[in-house]
Amino acid sequence: MDDIFKTITKVSKAIYTEKRSKFIAYAIPIQSVECVKTELDKLRKEYYDARHICWAYMLGADRTDFRANDDGEPSGTAGKPILGQINSNELTDILIAVIRYFGGIKLGTSGLFVAYREAAAIAISEAEIVEKTVDCNTSFSFEYPFMNDVMKIVKDLEPIILNQSYDINCIMTLQIRKSLFDELKNRLSKVESLNFINE
Repeated sequence: MDDIFKTITKVSKAIYTEKRSKFIAYAIPIQSVECVKTELDKLRKEYYDARHICWAYMLGADRTDFRANDDGEPSGTAGKPILGQINSNELTDILIAVIRYFGGIKLGTSGLFVAYREAAAIAISEAEIVEKTVDCNTSFSFEYPFMNDVMKIVKDLEPIILNQSYDINCIMTLQIRKSLFDELKNRLSKVESLNFINE
C-alpha cells in the first residue's frame, strides 16, 4: 500500500568498536528538519570532545526528503552507509547519528564505511520499528436530521473522529488513511445538506 510507512517509536543507542575506534550510534525519531538540527545540537554538546558526528536522515512518507553528512570523514565513508541502512530498512522520519572517537589506528576508507554501516545497523536493530499510515483529514457541516446518514458512513469506513460539534448545524472533522479518503469524500458528498469546509 502506498499509504503505509515504517518508522521508529523512540530513541535507540548502540556502540560499535573497531581497532580501538569507538562508534556510538543513535537512531532518533524526527518530524522535521528543525528536529534534525535540535537533535544534532544536543549530541554535539554531549559529545563535544568527539572527532566526528556523522549522520543521515529521511523524512516524509514518500521518502524523498533526505540528507547525509560525513562531518569531516573522507567523502562517502560515513553519511552514505548510514543512509544506506535507513534505506535498506525502508525507514522514514528518522535521524541516525554516529559519534566517532578515534582509537589511534586508521581504518582506511573501506574500514570506515563498514564501521559506520555496522553502527547504524545495530542502532536500527535496537529500535522498535512500527508501521504507520498516511492520513488525510476532512471537515464538513451538515444539518442535524442527517446525522444517521453520516454516522453510517463513519461506522462503515471507520475514520477517526477528531472533532464534532452539534448545534443547528453539525460540524465534524474526520481522519482516515489516504487510500480510503476518496471513498469517504464520495460517500459524504451524497449526504443531503452536507458541505465540505476545508476545500
